[in-house]
Amino acid sequence: MAKKKTTVGTINTETLAFTAGRDVELDQALVEVDCIGTAAHVAMLSKMPVKPALITATERQQVVEGLVEIINLARQGKFNIKLADQDVHLAVERALTKKLGDLGKKIHTCRSRNDQVAVDLRLYAKEQILHTLEEAAELAAALAAFGKKHEKVPMVGRTHMQPGMPSSVGLWATAHAESLLDDCVGLLNAYEMNDQCPLGSAASYGVPLPIDRQLVSDLLGFAYPTHNVLYANNGRGKMESIVLGAMAQAMLTLSRLAQDFMLFTMPEFDYFQLPAEFCTGSSIMPQKQNPDVCELVRAKASRVKAAELGIYDLVKGSPTGYNRDLQEAKELFMEGIATTRACLRILAPMVKATQVNRQKLIDGFSPDVFATDRALELVGEGMPFRDAYHHVKENLQEMESIDPAEAIRLKTHLGAPMGLDWDYFKFRTQAVRQVIREERKTFNKAVSKLLGVKYPLQNRS
Repeated sequence: MAKKKTTVGTINTETLAFTAGRDVELDQALVEVDCIGTAAHVAMLSKMPVKPALITATERQQVVEGLVEIINLARQGKFNIKLADQDVHLAVERALTKKLGDLGKKIHTCRSRNDQVAVDLRLYAKEQILHTLEEAAELAAALAAFGKKHEKVPMVGRTHMQPGMPSSVGLWATAHAESLLDDCVGLLNAYEMNDQCPLGSAASYGVPLPIDRQLVSDLLGFAYPTHNVLYANNGRGKMESIVLGAMAQAMLTLSRLAQDFMLFTMPEFDYFQLPAEFCTGSSIMPQKQNPDVCELVRAKASRVKAAELGIYDLVKGSPTGYNRDLQEAKELFMEGIATTRACLRILAPMVKATQVNRQKLIDGFSPDVFATDRALELVGEGMPFRDAYHHVKENLQEMESIDPAEAIRLKTHLGAPMGLDWDYFKFRTQAVRQVIREERKTFNKAVSKLLGVKYPLQNRS
């Protein structure tokens, strides 16, 4: 069989293709963070207290300039990872060695691809979680605005899918908004757990040279380095699973929202009308406008959860130390994040453009919907609750003249249809956006200082 020479040895070509898997393709998304991680590592090597110096200050500057060049090429789609590279790490090393000669061969000193990919994925996750939070906040704000606009529109509240009690469009919309804001808390928790630097752990067991892992962590804008070098690499897979777990919770909220839209836009309900541009037609039935966006969101919620569980299953039986099984987690990780973000982005403008059919919502009320409210009204007049319960059950005709709008106007306590605190939703959404701004500012400042150019970089021709 044919063989191929690579940076780390000569290998059978079929084995090379099999073991590289989709890394050659997927790692294109990691070129920038790999260069940033390498810049921090080389900066640390240049400051290591050994003589002669492993890398001089001048050499460090040459490497950083080369890395900035690679980042610019990647942003223009001109940096290619070859099969012989196997992954982004060796592709970057190859490019630097071609440009800088023996200096490029020094950059991998005191690190392994194990800690290199771990830091790449954590940097990637930081960026992706912030994007997800931004998009989740946008959808939460859209739902809150939708709810406020239709605050006084009555809507039948249901349990077991059956009519239950008087509710409102405002209550329905903001229930989903609050759920999504809680999902943001979960995403922020995942962000905080992810915000640790594993670089310097090498192949999981440290190195016999005086590296400065705290310095590397600071240069990359992480909150702190992981402490135990073995856990630094054992945390790979586990961390991706945690991040996707937070993504899956957001998708759970989106799936229930999508399900409601599918139900309440049925002709039998006709409570809402989805914007035509978010629906698709039938290849045979000319009249159809299908809620395909909602159906796909519901399906994709399962895919994100499956990605999370897929990574969990890859890790749960793995012995301590690096195992190549983890390579299979990368695709699941990236797909799960991309899917979550796509769903958030499509739903926000759809919510904003959805129309409310007030009359159909009012027509959905029948006398029995007011039964519980009437029983509690009798309690307020002095009747024991169980007596009121049976009285109403036997005299449902007494509720025939109740106005749905008046019924919801009486519900003014905290969180009820007329007790919704609009500042609450505004404050929580703004708080999420503030965290995003602060974290981006911290990271961009750290990387700008590290690279010696303003970050994020602008594409250069």
